[in-house]
Amino acid sequence: MGFFLLKRFFTLVATLLGASVVVFVVLDILPGNAAQVLMGPDASPDAVAELATQLGLDRPAVQRYGQWMRGLVVGDLGDSYTYGSPVLELVLERLALTVPLALMAMVLSAVLALAAGLFAAARHNRWGDLGVMGLAQLGIAIPNFWFAILLILLFSVKLQWFSAGGFPGWTEDSGGGPLQALKALLLPALALAVVQAAILARITRSAVLDVLREDFVRTARAKGLSRRAALWGHVLRNAMIPVVTVMGLQFANLLAGTIVVENVFYLPGLGRLIFQSIANRDLVVVRNCVMLLAAMVVVVNFFVDLLYAVIDPRVKASDV
Repeated sequence: MGFFLLKRFFTLVATLLGASVVVFVVLDILPGNAAQVLMGPDASPDAVAELATQLGLDRPAVQRYGQWMRGLVVGDLGDSYTYGSPVLELVLERLALTVPLALMAMVLSAVLALAAGLFAAARHNRWGDLGVMGLAQLGIAIPNFWFAILLILLFSVKLQWFSAGGFPGWTEDSGGGPLQALKALLLPALALAVVQAAILARITRSAVLDVLREDFVRTARAKGLSRRAALWGHVLRNAMIPVVTVMGLQFANLLAGTIVVENVFYLPGLGRLIFQSIANRDLVVVRNCVMLLAAMVVVVNFFVDLLYAVIDPRVKASDV
């Protein structure tokens, strides 16, 4: 297991380095000039060139990449061109909203998907199974931003149970509180969770049906174990490996989905910060935020790999 952890750790580091090169190269070759955007279209070429020098945009790409890597190691992400404040402060402030939103969406997705998948598998080829799979197919086809708009129209405009947008904050000093903050994140989390839950429900159903056909399940049933007890005590644990794999991959989709959903609900999270920074050509913010999202996805998948041996002891570390 120790060799496996070391191997996965080096793979994680190599993946992050590769991701950093891709992020830097892609953003560095984008058309446009950040100094020109900040100065405006009427600025003189000399003023634009002077600002570019101040921002370090005139230096070689290799030198700028090396400085960025050193900053990532020591936690110095530079200053935002647009906001004029350290990028690290901006990112940490926005993560206080985006991370709880993604976790809430992941929990909702897992609860809905596991319940629906088990329900459908237990009623295979019956009306309950067909109904759940029909709803899952509908959920896969619905874009999360369109579903977010439907939720706003129903619960905010018509029923007026929730606010249509905005975030009150986590503390009373900011005008909100934990309950108010969670309430403000509920609709965005649901908009993110529905599509992921639909996909995960189908995976759960297929995995559970495969395990139900195994000999050890027939043996347990032949010994008098009820179908419900066999389902919860034996089948679910052995069916969790593909489910956990998909959940790890879905976390990336949730993080990417926050960019759109946060703009629909006007939430001051990391997704909205990226959107505004792209519009303002603030490459320092965009580069660090995209790298952070990539790192979060890689780290989550690293822990998913570690969960394999915990969920199913039959899985050897060398086979993961």
